[in-house]
Amino acid sequence: MKIGLLISGHLGYTILQKFFNEQNLEFVFTDSQSKKIIDYCSLNKLHCFVGNPRKINYQDFLLNKSIDLLLSVNYLFIIPRVLLDHPLKYAINIHGSLLPKYRGRTPHVWAIINNEKETGVTAHLMSDKCDEGDIILQHRIVIDENATGNDLLKKYENIYPLIVKEVISLVEAGNILGRKQNELYASYFGKRTPEDGLINWDWQKERIRNWVRAMAAPYPGAFAYYSGKKIIINKVVFSDYGFNFDQPNGQIRIIDNAIFVKTPNGLVQLADYSAENNIQFKDQEIFDIHN
Repeated sequence: MKIGLLISGHLGYTILQKFFNEQNLEFVFTDSQSKKIIDYCSLNKLHCFVGNPRKINYQDFLLNKSIDLLLSVNYLFIIPRVLLDHPLKYAINIHGSLLPKYRGRTPHVWAIINNEKETGVTAHLMSDKCDEGDIILQHRIVIDENATGNDLLKKYENIYPLIVKEVISLVEAGNILGRKQNELYASYFGKRTPEDGLINWDWQKERIRNWVRAMAAPYPGAFAYYSGKKIIINKVVFSDYGFNFDQPNGQIRIIDNAIFVKTPNGLVQLADYSAENNIQFKDQEIFDIHN
């Protein structure tokens, strides 16, 4: 069975490495930032299309490249209809959530931000609309209390190859049975950028903690500004120290040389952070307000 891969990032690279020698890969589509994928294809003389197929002519690339299965894993771009129709059998996407919940980009990060206790991986038939095709199979994943976005990504690295292998086996056996997604349970979350990590100290402490752990290193990190300098915050922990409700949110408290910040429902300690240059926090001062 001939397979075409649409892949990006480390998850896509993981799939490419795993299945290059196990399956008959005909071609790869990827983005310009996925250097490992591009280099791997070049080294192994695998046809590779680089760029957004909605902006660059890709149809000449597909000439004489017949495939049975088009498989998308962590791919960055919306896929044109002509490309979806190219495989003889199916176009299937592997998505990092329990669809129909968390359609869209970086679903595992959003799941942590929203204090979900579980997430998962869904294999589904691709359609014209993002992550809305019939579900083929799903695998549930528990979100540990202290799990970061990177922790979930590592779980995905182990689970995605198993899902892909199962999908390929189902296609080969002719046992693909999709079920419609229930739109009543659908949710959609958009693309995130490093600039989206700004902490709002008016949030409840629970949301701030989830916000921080979802974006902790090696992601760009949640952040705040103090005296005009950017503070990357990788971990906060709740504190039992008392506070005055009338004090402004974002106010700094220094207790036993530890840094705490006031939120509407309690203090949080900055347990792991880094700052531009050296910075000295001052008791009772307030983090900069950025709208």
